[in-house]
Amino acid sequence: MHKKRNAILAALILAVEAMMPVRVYAVSRKEVDRLVKSLTAAESISEADDQNQDGVVNAIDLTLMKRALLFPPESGAVTEQTVKEIETYTKVIGRTITKDGITWLVHSGSAVECTVTGREASVTIAGDKAVNSGEKSRPRYGVYVDGVLIKDVLMSEKEQTVQLFTGTRQRTATVKVMHLSEANNGAIGVKQFDVKSAAAEPVKPTPKKKLSVEFIGDSITCAYGVEAESQYVGFETGTENFSKSYAYLTAQFLDADYSAVSYSGYGIVSGYTSSGAANTSSLLPPVYENIAHQAIYAVPWDFASHPNDVVVVNLGTNDDSYAKHDLETRGKEYQAGYEAFLKTVRKCNPDAVIICTLGIMGCEELYPYLEAAVKAVGDAKTVCYQSPTQKQSDGYGADWHPSPVTHQINAYILADKICEALGIASSKIGLDMAADGEYGAEIDKEHGANGWPYFSEWDKSMNVTMTAAGDSPEAAIAYVRNLSLPKGSYELSFRATPQKGIPLQYSVRSMTDHSKVYCTGRMNADGTEETVLKAFDMPEADTECEIVFFLGEMSTAVTFHEVTLFKRG
Repeated sequence: MHKKRNAILAALILAVEAMMPVRVYAVSRKEVDRLVKSLTAAESISEADDQNQDGVVNAIDLTLMKRALLFPPESGAVTEQTVKEIETYTKVIGRTITKDGITWLVHSGSAVECTVTGREASVTIAGDKAVNSGEKSRPRYGVYVDGVLIKDVLMSEKEQTVQLFTGTRQRTATVKVMHLSEANNGAIGVKQFDVKSAAAEPVKPTPKKKLSVEFIGDSITCAYGVEAESQYVGFETGTENFSKSYAYLTAQFLDADYSAVSYSGYGIVSGYTSSGAANTSSLLPPVYENIAHQAIYAVPWDFASHPNDVVVVNLGTNDDSYAKHDLETRGKEYQAGYEAFLKTVRKCNPDAVIICTLGIMGCEELYPYLEAAVKAVGDAKTVCYQSPTQKQSDGYGADWHPSPVTHQINAYILADKICEALGIASSKIGLDMAADGEYGAEIDKEHGANGWPYFSEWDKSMNVTMTAAGDSPEAAIAYVRNLSLPKGSYELSFRATPQKGIPLQYSVRSMTDHSKVYCTGRMNADGTEETVLKAFDMPEADTECEIVFFLGEMSTAVTFHEVTLFKRG
């Protein structure tokens, strides 16, 4: 039925494209999206949807809306217009500063975003003194048109112009210019937009989002080396891309505006140190209240004009390079410094929820001091959690920094933590629902089975050594229990080598009613290692689920590696 309906819609759209132009009033992208849903019976249709006023709402009206959005009616003569007041005519994202008519995108992810209406359009970009740096240290920026990256540049000039689009008809496009590298390696300036347009205001800011999140961090937040080929290469701005950072991905997932204050190598009481001596030249707290640490940008940031709903603090990885040499003494030093910094963050963001985290690159031994700092401050709107340490199987970026996979995993986790802290519903998408499960085994000796389990906290692996087989597969099971699974789609994954000749069976089922089996399968019987990747749907929520491996017929050891259960939708 849906296929037939879509075919009819497609035919109508093709037919109407050949018609004479019909006058349509200006519409928004939101109105177009709503009509698409209406035409597929997802929402009701209103009189306002009848664009050509023929008494019928159908695909013709949708096409006319599309025309109005992409090719707005020209109300006057086409003229060449230059728009220079960037902070007035664009939405400025992140910490920026305007000097001599140029808006400088200082930090990772800082950007300007706007809609541009015209037949042709370009943007002029400026570079600061960092354009004279070596090729591996020049600032990097990206230009996006309707969400598509059209230009990715390592800035080596004082000024350059990027064409956004060109044509014979007027169109409206969403444009974003974003600083992809970090403040340590210079800033990117947006000087002006040049547009051939009949619109009175060809450049307009995009609307602000309902939610605003600030990210405070180090190289992890900057997405240091996220595009590097391996962990064995060093830093260069060409492989640093904030659009692939956990911070940006979190903001995108939550449809939030964002700001980042992050510097590679920085910490709370010590920046990165290879000698073990404190590196006090790379501390973030002393520069947090300024736009940036460089003298030219060391201007107080106007927090009142840029309120945040959430502030995320991810600092401590570099402090650990100092603290690990005398953890008891230096850990307490880190804790005291963290407490003081939290008070500064609260002063600057009086109404925000503050979320503190650490652990993506390890540093598990320092996390308890962070936790103690949060507890000591005693702020009801400040919480913390330990980020999961990156895994070899997910790859690494330059100098063992997080890979795109690791950033994405942590974005899903952080988005869920933000939802929890704000008291709003979380989709749980991207979360490993088995991460906090209870690992164990049940061996039924009365039915002939014998053996013992061993769980490794270090790599989340579970070994079950079977010394005697039972009379059925159910005589011995390994499990991951106490899983609360919302309704949705999932992906079960694990790696194991079952005993030769025995096709090991696995299931995801209800703990309270074993007849409710949501997923089941069998591994190979040839005795070789196999990685299982099994997709399934939960038709309803079940707060008491378990992953079960049936081992009762085996008489050897089996180890289950990397058991995960990701929610995909």
